[in-house]
Amino acid sequence: MGKVAIVTGAGSGIGRAVSCALAAAGWSVVLAGRRAEALDATAKAAAPHSTLAVPTDVSDPESVDALFAAAQARFGRLDLLFNNAGTGAPPTPIEDHSLEAWRRVVDVNLTGAFLCTRAAFRLMKDQDPRGGRIINNGSISAHAPRPRSIAYTATKHAITGLTRSTSLDGRAYDIACGQIDIGNAATEMTARMAKGVPQADGSLKAEPVMDVQAVADAVVYMAGLPPSANVQFMTVMATQMPFVGRG
Repeated sequence: MGKVAIVTGAGSGIGRAVSCALAAAGWSVVLAGRRAEALDATAKAAAPHSTLAVPTDVSDPESVDALFAAAQARFGRLDLLFNNAGTGAPPTPIEDHSLEAWRRVVDVNLTGAFLCTRAAFRLMKDQDPRGGRIINNGSISAHAPRPRSIAYTATKHAITGLTRSTSLDGRAYDIACGQIDIGNAATEMTARMAKGVPQADGSLKAEPVMDVQAVADAVVYMAGLPPSANVQFMTVMATQMPFVGRG
């Protein structure tokens, strides 16, 4: 049997593109996400390669444990976790941001990644051969915020801390961890960028996007490295997006 991956947020966008690319590269892919019908659509897109769809709420510890148990029962081991599931909140001034919205973003983006990382460690450290790899989806927001995005930006900065701690603590068990920070991949979530998104100077401007396949190819590269090598941080972004420099 080939290598086995779990991809969270696999029902659409980056998660679907990465799942299909991993499957095409010979991986067996466990598709995790909240919507069963979306996971089924990803499985069809990845066919005829080996996939397993497991509806999962990454913010729920029992749901996460069930996901990893299903992966182990079907494939016997886990070689890769792509922590990709994420959500945001509508652009809101800090003083008007509700605690409910804050907690929802933190629960999915940060707690969900922690719960999946914890479950992956438990599986990877005890399997034979031991070890594996975890790749976290950080986002450009792990470096610089968009206006009125305090919850999303805070969680993505926290993902960088999660990546560093996971990479350090994983050494003892041959578990590598890296992070991919993505800027303006063309998905359903970025369709609004063609109409204009808020800039730091208060203006509204359209932003360039890139083919999501570039992200999928980058994750496949990171995932395919030998256990002795690791991409600690990678940034993949639309070449002309307003990130580098003053804007």
